[in-house]
Amino acid sequence: MPLHPAAQKMIEDAQASDRPNAHLLPVPEARRNFEDDFGALAKPEVEQVVDIEVPSRDGETLPARLYLPSTGSALPLTLYFHGGGWLLGSVDSHDTATRKLALASGAAVLSVGYRRGPEARFPVAVHDAYDAVVWAATPGNLSGVDPSRVAVAGDSAGGNLAASVAIQARDSGAVDLLHLLLAYPVTTCDLSIGIDPEYEGIMLFRDELQWHQDNYLSSPDEASDPRVDILGAKLHGLPPATVVLAECDPIRPQGELLAEALRAAGVEVLVHQTPGMVHGFFGLDEVFPPAAEAMETAGQRLAAAFSRTPEE
Repeated sequence: MPLHPAAQKMIEDAQASDRPNAHLLPVPEARRNFEDDFGALAKPEVEQVVDIEVPSRDGETLPARLYLPSTGSALPLTLYFHGGGWLLGSVDSHDTATRKLALASGAAVLSVGYRRGPEARFPVAVHDAYDAVVWAATPGNLSGVDPSRVAVAGDSAGGNLAASVAIQARDSGAVDLLHLLLAYPVTTCDLSIGIDPEYEGIMLFRDELQWHQDNYLSSPDEASDPRVDILGAKLHGLPPATVVLAECDPIRPQGELLAEALRAAGVEVLVHQTPGMVHGFFGLDEVFPPAAEAMETAGQRLAAAFSRTPEE
């Protein structure tokens, strides 16, 4: 399947520019470019948007943004973890996508600004993500939400964190998550199985993926930790999952392998793959029109999960 024309144009424009790829730049400059790329996107109106701070286990506070698509009754809640290779991205960069997810699902969305490498290496981001979920699911901490109906979501490296949180929540029993929404998730650091060479260089390069790992992990040994290596973790007992994939994404195999592993573990999974799309497309239908269908599917899956009774 060829690239969608909008994706093809974006890649051609990037190749024609004189801006080096992220992994060839100092981290601060790569971060600024990442934020600039998303900053011009239109922001759909949401009933209420509140910037808050979430406490972490070590006393630091994490920036977070709560999106309420409606008010007047307690809404179910999805915690969202942004992508960017555990290194780039922020609550601001994903503001458009999280607004759209709130509107598509009818649920509140809490976007969490976990700490990133290299300043805060693994497992800090994992701790931040888990602490945010436990805090948000504690009655009285968040106004306008129902803490008994909680899901987790994330894209790319944020999908890695969301999956890790779901595994930890299952093991601890602290939160009974109702759904796991993952957009083109990072599920392994083993690039011998985690990259499709046919699409290398389409938004992501092998060296770029390694750069992210090198800035996130303190040592290569940590790549096999089940909080990073989701494919190597025990996946039984996780909530139903939705895996959104882009056909022309070099890390598409990571999501496909996870879906297979989840099914083998008895977890109900829906895979939504968008033809001709590239890594990073989720929530960006202003740029990539096919993204609208993927967001609609994600919203419907979350809404259905939140409407189920405990017996279901």
